[in-house]
Amino acid sequence: MQVVEDSESAFIKKMKNTIYILILFICQITFATDELARQYEYADKLFNKENYFEAITEFKRLSFFDEKNVYAYESNYKIGIAYKYGGFYDNAIQYLSHSIRETENFEKKIQSQFQIIRCNILRKTTDRALQLLNQLEEDSKYENYKNEIYYWKGWSFMISDRWDSASQSFANISEDHELKILSEQIYNEKYSVTFARVISYILPGAGQFYTGNYLSGFMSIAWNVLWGYLTINSFIENRAFDGVVIGSLLWLRFYSGNIQNAEKLAVQKNIETANTALLYLMENYRGEKP
Repeated sequence: MQVVEDSESAFIKKMKNTIYILILFICQITFATDELARQYEYADKLFNKENYFEAITEFKRLSFFDEKNVYAYESNYKIGIAYKYGGFYDNAIQYLSHSIRETENFEKKIQSQFQIIRCNILRKTTDRALQLLNQLEEDSKYENYKNEIYYWKGWSFMISDRWDSASQSFANISEDHELKILSEQIYNEKYSVTFARVISYILPGAGQFYTGNYLSGFMSIAWNVLWGYLTINSFIENRAFDGVVIGSLLWLRFYSGNIQNAEKLAVQKNIETANTALLYLMENYRGEKP
């Protein structure tokens, strides 16, 4: 009888110890989970206050202790966005890419993918941005995101100074889209560098007149007329050597310089037009920007 009672006591004691261990284990898990939640809340608070440097540090601290990757997507995503706002686009792309691998949620994946595209637009690797957008466009899973794909394609074209392509891309969203109209306007305002060069071959100074640089145009005409006259006059007066020297060293120099100058002025005018448009977008456009 004593043996049975001792066995029961040992069993009860063993059960109590097991329960204590379970309670302790649960408390540890709960404590660890609460600590992670508090750390995430603190890092997120810094992020929302735009204290991006401190937020990056705290999210990285969270990632170090988050052994089960509970906050893996959120940490990597927000570190990436913080780096983006700080202008560190390579780092931003690195962490945004990590965030894609840390989730199975399609909406979260596409959110990170578009942010990577926007980072490529901002760092002016627009060919890479367009490559990624083309991949999304060809994938039937992204059928519901066509307008967003066209939108960021348009931005990629604008940043890379391809305003005609930008206009076509925004037109896929709407024919009266604000950025479609702006892109079309900028494309029409830009000068043709080829046309400026060709008319300068035909008539020195014409390319400068075409781009609105009238003083430069008058100077080109005047110098070419002067040295052309002196060259021809030298041959008429049987001063062939003078004619060759003047023609090859002076007239030819001003003639070719006129062509190069016309091209340069057209390019400069186009850059000014594009920069003015981009400055307007940065300061006045109310829609979403990269």
